[in-house]
Amino acid sequence: MDDKPNPDTLSESSERLFSFGVIADIQYADLEDGYNFQGNRRRYYRHSLLHLQEAIEDWNNESSTLCCVLQLGDVIDGYNAQYKTSEKSLELVMNTFKKLKVPVHHTWGNHEFYNFSRDYLTNSKLNTKFLEAHIVHHPETVPSENYYAYHFVPFPKFRFILLDAYDLSVLGMDQSSPKYQQCMKMLREHNPNTELNSPQGLSEPQFVQFNGGFSQEQLNWLNEVLTFSDTNQEKVVIVSHLPIFSESSDDVCLAWNYRDALAVIWSHECVVCFLAGHTHDGGYSADPFGVHHVSLEGVIETAPDSQAFGTVHVYPDKMMLEGRGRVPDRIMNYKKEKGFHC
Repeated sequence: MDDKPNPDTLSESSERLFSFGVIADIQYADLEDGYNFQGNRRRYYRHSLLHLQEAIEDWNNESSTLCCVLQLGDVIDGYNAQYKTSEKSLELVMNTFKKLKVPVHHTWGNHEFYNFSRDYLTNSKLNTKFLEAHIVHHPETVPSENYYAYHFVPFPKFRFILLDAYDLSVLGMDQSSPKYQQCMKMLREHNPNTELNSPQGLSEPQFVQFNGGFSQEQLNWLNEVLTFSDTNQEKVVIVSHLPIFSESSDDVCLAWNYRDALAVIWSHECVVCFLAGHTHDGGYSADPFGVHHVSLEGVIETAPDSQAFGTVHVYPDKMMLEGRGRVPDRIMNYKKEKGFHC
């Protein structure tokens, strides 16, 4: 049996509405192959750009035009900062993305902040907030400038929300700022290790320096957008560099306050899928409320003879992830209690 579900052979009653691309953790650097921090996973720094080029060619040749691509963060590797090649590497990756025929939405991960300050990122091509949608007469759904998050509508009755998982963080922030001090205090309260990137002995292993979290301000904003989506019978896909559901990720890779984010999402009906990167092995789980949590396999640890990206095809009753290389296919049915009528 063919284990790749062919989106074109589904029954007519389940008509495809739209499709979008997903890719995570490209982490490009002009370096020889290396290894992860534990020394047990090979990282293909230079080849990751070729993986991106292949993905873009594939998306550009899709039979059904995509509406957009979601880049889930860590577009260049932190090593670039050490070699003073951050701007050059970013330019190379962004020039590659220019070949894509559709818009790309960029999420920010820890490697963005190893290379650049938040102010730099805000004024860079990695800031795709200009693609955001505005909901007329609902000022509460406008995000603050204090974090990098926005929402957009790729298709009627579907809303995508990009979250800033490093809104609370000690990375890329002015160390004299009150917010940095507050975040460092929070991190040290949970992590007594001298090496703050080490989860050794922690009861909450996500409290490491390479992770971050969502401020209350951002969670309040998310709650407002989801309230609007509930009221208007929209389906919502949330995008974040960091995962928030432990069964879809290594516990060390979760957002600091992942429980707070889940509490907001679980208090609404509209969320169908949560897409993340960061945990390079990937992961998947449906949570108790029927939300599908997909952590995408990272390009950086993908061998030259494989691939790591996907196309998500959206239907009235489900989403189908068509994976390439080490990204597996997934069929994600929406929760049953919500009738959806096109």
